[in-house]
Amino acid sequence: MRLRGFTLVELIVVIAVITLLSAMLLPALHSAREQARAMVCQAHIRDLAIQFHQYEAEHQTLPYGIWAMRSSPPSGYLGDASYDLPGWYWPDFIGAVRHPSSRDRKILECPSRRIETPGLSRSVLYGNYGVNRSLCRSAADRSPYKREFPGPPLSTSTIRHPGATVLLVDSGYALVCWWDAMLQPPHRYLGPLALGTAYIPGLAINKEKELLSGQIDDAIGGRHPNKTVNVGFADGHVDRMKAEALCVEMVSESDEPIYHNRTPLWEPR
Repeated sequence: MRLRGFTLVELIVVIAVITLLSAMLLPALHSAREQARAMVCQAHIRDLAIQFHQYEAEHQTLPYGIWAMRSSPPSGYLGDASYDLPGWYWPDFIGAVRHPSSRDRKILECPSRRIETPGLSRSVLYGNYGVNRSLCRSAADRSPYKREFPGPPLSTSTIRHPGATVLLVDSGYALVCWWDAMLQPPHRYLGPLALGTAYIPGLAINKEKELLSGQIDDAIGGRHPNKTVNVGFADGHVDRMKAEALCVEMVSESDEPIYHNRTPLWEPR
């Protein structure tokens, strides 16, 4: 019995069907993969929030955002002296970095981070999670950030609306504040350090910001589907929100300016 092979027309039809199915399925698979990464990110922030509250239970306050100590942390300084303030950062205080190669470090890394510059991509301070500097303040700081953020960190018992105040969020840098969520902050840091390049990924105003080259895709294109970010609040719960929902805007310019979305979202008072 003679076996019948595929004709050229039949082969072309099969290839066309496979191509069509691939074109239909690949976007769905990509979307599912991005959603899965966003869920892993959300779990990271939830676990970090638990560690923040465990630290608070032991020390009666949240950890410092950064504390410039003479001695280096057990795992070494997280930052790069060319960009970052030397000191203990909040991951050092909550014990999230015990060793440079530890798997514990993974909890500090957003699976959707989009930092491209090699020097920045190797640092957990960039393109992962930022702590709200209004809560986790700085023990030592530099001008002009001395105007608002230094001092002892807060405790959740002193935060009037902990369920509405940001503790931890998807961020371009490990330290973030309401200044970084607005186009024209009340003060600008003019030094070479990275504090002034913090941002909320996906905010429209990021197009007008001065960013490091490796941050542009993350800042402007966004990190999670539909330009959403994961937000951990001071009471411990985590939500996924549109990045624009975190934007701060001046609505009244006077001796005491009024800002939309500053309080209680970013500022506890």
